[in-house]
Amino acid sequence: MGKTAILVVDMLKDNVNPDSPFSIGPEGGRIIPNIQRLLAAARKNNLPIIFACDSFLPDDFIFQGRMKPHAIKGTEGAKIIPELEPQDSDLVLEKRRFSAFWGTNLDLILKEMGVDQIAVSGVSTPVCVLTTMLDGISYGFKVIMLEDCCAAHRKEDHEFLANLYRKSPLYPLLRVMPLDEFLSAGFSP
Repeated sequence: MGKTAILVVDMLKDNVNPDSPFSIGPEGGRIIPNIQRLLAAARKNNLPIIFACDSFLPDDFIFQGRMKPHAIKGTEGAKIIPELEPQDSDLVLEKRRFSAFWGTNLDLILKEMGVDQIAVSGVSTPVCVLTTMLDGISYGFKVIMLEDCCAAHRKEDHEFLANLYRKSPLYPLLRVMPLDEFLSAGFSP
């Protein structure tokens, strides 16, 4: 077995804090304790942790649709929530689009670390989490969606995608599992 890295996608103040106009609402807060457990276990087992963070420009192309401006580079809303404060050993990667791979050097970083599998957590399941997972496979990484460490605006959207990919022909390149199963499987370097 190779090495697994943990990706935490867009757990930012604008995306998760209930008082933010772009927040995904209570679903975002619901996954925080699980991600905290994930990070503690990853650090104990010396797994690489990468925070992939929206870092948009105020007039970014993606805001030309229904999506409202949020997580603007350099603003308070683009910061990782304090409950998941990165440690010095963690990597914080700014991204300008949905996927953590698009326009970044994430694939090179992971390959240089000897990583061949990523476990994905964060928000939002139907957009940034999903595009990161699919791009991960496209770059040659096995992917695990930690279903109880991911959330969407609507719980039913998250559950639909988790069930869809649980039965996907991409298995075993893409697997969906709860955090406890991932931790008990002992995914260590």
